[in-house]
Amino acid sequence: MASVVTPQVSFWAGRSVLVTGHTGFKGAWLSLWLAEMGAEVHGFSLDPTEGQTVFHAADVASSLASDARADLRDQSAVEVALETAAPEIVFHLAAQPLVSAGYQSPSVTWMTNVQGSVHLLESVRRQPSVCAVVVVTTDKVYEDLGQGAAHSESDRLGGHDPYSSSKAAVELLVDSYRKSFWNSVGGTDVRLATARAGNVIGGGDWGVDRLVPDCLRAFEDRRPALLRSPGSVRPWQHVLEPLCGYLLVAERLTGDTGHDVATSWNFGPDASGEATVEEVARMVAVRWGHDAEILEDPCSHQIHETEILCLDSTKAKNLLGWSPRWGLEEAVSRTVDWHIGLSDGMDLQDLCVSQIADYLGVS
Repeated sequence: MASVVTPQVSFWAGRSVLVTGHTGFKGAWLSLWLAEMGAEVHGFSLDPTEGQTVFHAADVASSLASDARADLRDQSAVEVALETAAPEIVFHLAAQPLVSAGYQSPSVTWMTNVQGSVHLLESVRRQPSVCAVVVVTTDKVYEDLGQGAAHSESDRLGGHDPYSSSKAAVELLVDSYRKSFWNSVGGTDVRLATARAGNVIGGGDWGVDRLVPDCLRAFEDRRPALLRSPGSVRPWQHVLEPLCGYLLVAERLTGDTGHDVATSWNFGPDASGEATVEEVARMVAVRWGHDAEILEDPCSHQIHETEILCLDSTKAKNLLGWSPRWGLEEAVSRTVDWHIGLSDGMDLQDLCVSQIADYLGVS
């Protein structure tokens, strides 16, 4: 494997960092990674969802300097969190993250994702400690032209469903704030970037209407896993892949050339990581064993979903030195092994930290 750039412990040690959405799947893993590098990690999020979460299972709270629980739609709560943490760097992951929930509650989705992001950026404007913000959106921000070509950062934004369109709106919002307040004459020196990644998998994801968690729940209950849109192609990757990209963007944002990085970034797998829903489900079933079975959901075509969705990450590879480290089979194996570790009573924070070390190649 070719040498790639990885986050620098010396950069993060002692830095104050705010992670919104830290109780979620990505946010919990990011918080652990930052804490392991010696950062002073502050969280802002709703309480974890009911049931099992990686936040609880891996005792992420024990790694935090502060743990604020509030709603992004509460402007005053966001401002208090920024004032308390006085962060130098902000990772904005808090969101309503599900396509299906967007159909069920479009108003909540738009208010949380768009107005919530307005609240964060307004609070950043009032907090002088902040010098860099990474806003996480999604690969679904691109207009679906039905051509199957990999999307680059310059492609037209779109979004058919409420979730996707709200995230595309966040991209426009960030660009507006960047140009209006942080890249203008007399503007403050805050660097702002967006990060777009696709379907991530990894240990501790129990999200509803997500392929791998749905499969694992079904297999644990000894019932078939029902697949929605089994032929849809997605860019599958382990959660550590895009998180590595987010960290690298933040490091560069704070440097002398940070303004050059204050743009949008794709973080997706190589072509080998692009596979259909059915192919990934079968890989999970094989790794799980115990007669795991998959079937197509008879209600699978009731909502619109893009058939083929792929990202072109050339920009991140060329300018950041980022590149995928784990192939799809490795990502699936690490995910299933984590859940087997849960069943075996392992210390899951130690397991997360061990997998981070393995990813970095220092174990």
